Order: sequence, then C-alpha cells, then structure tokens
Amino acid sequence: MSSDANIPAPALPPLAPGTLYLVATPIGNMEDITLRAIRTLRECDLVAAEDTRRTGHLLRHFDINRRMVSCFAHNERRRSEEILRLLQSGGKVALVSDAGTPGISDPGARLVRGAIDAGLRVESVPGPCALVAGLVASGLPTDEFHFVGFLPNKSGQRARELDRLLALPGTLVLYESPYRVEKLLGELVVKAPARQVVLAREMSKRHEEYLRGLPAELARVWSERPRKGEFVVMIDGGDGLAAEVPPAPAEQEPA
Repeated sequence: MSSDANIPAPALPPLAPGTLYLVATPIGNMEDITLRAIRTLRECDLVAAEDTRRTGHLLRHFDINRRMVSCFAHNERRRSEEILRLLQSGGKVALVSDAGTPGISDPGARLVRGAIDAGLRVESVPGPCALVAGLVASGLPTDEFHFVGFLPNKSGQRARELDRLLALPGTLVLYESPYRVEKLLGELVVKAPARQVVLAREMSKRHEEYLRGLPAELARVWSERPRKGEFVVMIDGGDGLAAEVPPAPAEQEPA
C-alpha cells in the first residue's frame, strides 16, 4: 500500500528573471517570517533594504548571504533607476523594509510604480504587517477600516487631517511614535471623547500589549507605560459596536 509520506514534494518554481519581489519581514518575532520569504531572499540577485544594517541582521539570522543596497526615503528616486536597470537585464530583486510589508508607510511605492511603468513583473511575497496584526486583535470592527499611516507633524495640518479622518465611517488605523501618543490621546479627548481606542504596542515581541478604553482613560494609563516601541492606534468609527468589546488584560505575553 502506498503512503502519501513517500510522495516527493513538488519542486518549487525558481524565481522569475526581471521580477521585483516585495518581501514582508518580521515586525519583531523572527519566527513570523515565511518559508517563501526566506527562499526569495536566498535566491534573489540583490536585496534592496530600507536599512542595510537591520536587514543584515535578519539575513545573518537565517544564514543568507546576498548583496544589499540601501533604498530609503531620501535615495529612492536614484536607487530606483539602478534597480530598474538590473531588472531590465533579467535580475531578480527583493525589496524589504525595516519590518513588515514594504510600501506600507515605508519606501517602495516609487520603485513599484517604476517597475510597472517599465513593463516589469512585480510580485508580492506576503507576510507580517503591523496594521493587520493590530486591527484583527483590537476587537474593533474590521468590515470597514481606513489606514492612514502617520499623522502630519505640524499642529494645524494634523488637526485638519484628524478632523477629516474622524468623519469617515469604519475603524481608523494609524501609526504613532511613543513620543506622540500622549499628544494624540489629548487630541482625541477633545475631538472624539466617546470613541473606543486601542493602542497596540510591541506586537509579536515579548512585551506585546493592547491598551483599550476611551481616550481619557488611556491618557491616564499611558502616563505609567514605557515610552518605547512604535504603536498601531485603532479608533472606533463611532457606530457603537466597539462599546460591546470587553476589556483585555493590559499586557499579553506569549506562553
């Protein structure tokens, strides 16, 4: 009698020449990288990294030796031209950000647009994404949400943008630094005092935690929290569904 255990696994297709691979990398926990991401990084001709030091640590962790170049906000235009030339000659390039999915509040959009305009193949290697990880564990509605990355730094622009976003239906998802969370909570105390807010910090890491409550409640709690780790902030769209979500322990550590 034959056994499925004796059937060889199908051979994986090689990377396609002239393809830009958008490779998602862990947002904290190294175990979150996918097998496909590891294989792509091993088999590509070049890794274009937002920060070669951080990506170098990732590659060494998985014993991957590949040539790297930097591709960040201030050199993306120039670097894109170089990468496109390599792709046009049949090269295979993996684009990665410091953490998560490249192009989501990180460099990459210009390079992707350039590759598409040049008739080149762009392929996503999906994996970790902070906004998705935070949203699905928030307890807030996920059937409609709006992601906006980081709010503007200037107070006037920030206030106008926040007013516009709070008028949208669905859950609002944004990123924030630990140094501006207090400011954001103060703004929400004034502009949306009755909306449920969830702060997700250190996701996938040892001290991962979700803080849930009204803006004024979280402002009081925040004064006692460590000021480190970027945040995913989720704000109820005001439809009342979030009010039914029971509070969770402030800190959740993996077993």
